[in-house]
Amino acid sequence: MHGINLLFIQPGNPQQNTYIERCNQTVRHEWLKMHELRSISHAQEEATKWLWTYNNERPNMAIGGITPVMRLEQVKQSTPSTPNPC
Repeated sequence: MHGINLLFIQPGNPQQNTYIERCNQTVRHEWLKMHELRSISHAQEEATKWLWTYNNERPNMAIGGITPVMRLEQVKQSTPSTPNPC
């Protein structure tokens, strides 16, 4: 109806979708193996906690081995404040 077609990667060719494969590997190794999940809601709760830590508190080599929160503070300190014209 909307002209959307699903395209699946070919079996045995994970390189066709490297971003998802990398994410799946990270989830498997850093999250699923660390938790014994009791229910869907427990899995959702643990996934939310892990995702927050992964995106906010874990040092990220792409931004110099610091956490995203630290990088945000650096940007705030280096950006001159301008008065709000409104």
